[in-house]
Amino acid sequence: MLIVCWSAKGGVGATTVSAALGVVASRLQPSPPALLVDLTGDLPACLGLTEPEGPGVAEWLSSGAGVPPDALSRLQVPVNEGLDLLPRGSGPLEASRASVLVQVLASADRTVVVDAGMPRRCEVARVFAAAAPHSVLVTRLCFLGLRRAMEADVRPSSVVVVREPGRALHLADVERSLGAPVAAEVAVDPAVFRAVDAGLARSRLPRAYLAALAAVSA
Repeated sequence: MLIVCWSAKGGVGATTVSAALGVVASRLQPSPPALLVDLTGDLPACLGLTEPEGPGVAEWLSSGAGVPPDALSRLQVPVNEGLDLLPRGSGPLEASRASVLVQVLASADRTVVVDAGMPRRCEVARVFAAAAPHSVLVTRLCFLGLRRAMEADVRPSSVVVVREPGRALHLADVERSLGAPVAAEVAVDPAVFRAVDAGLARSRLPRAYLAALAAVSA
């Protein structure tokens, strides 16, 4: 299963949701390990990992067709038992082989979760969000964020809503505007902030937060 998480506006929590989905997948089916794919460069810090120094997605994309698809396995680093990370790497993300990478990851016999960031800023992210079987928009109940999502040239297959108190919009507004179901709703929770700020998203995210996201990969 390939799940690509993306956002139309920065700061909505797509990286945290991606990390949490990887943790959920590792607990539901620890073997073979689930895989987190980092297109933004933020997952190692979120997970509390030492910044990977070796090659990653960027190097694989720029290496040309001569690089075998199974070379990806040599680039992965362990996160937890049952969870690996494919780091972003260094340099620009070249889009010419992005569709090939989508196909390789979609054919894997394990759950793969991609933190794609914002497709409007990165062509590789746009390819991933457009081609993935499970294209998950992460958004808050924010008029500006929803408007950006409606203007995007990528349509999600489902939505994860990060709920804040006091917002005037409702889940039905999201579904009606985007034509996609809300697969999960998670609350803005200080415990989540503390886990992310401490680099402990791989082990300290609240159970309720993880349980709410389990429906995304069901």
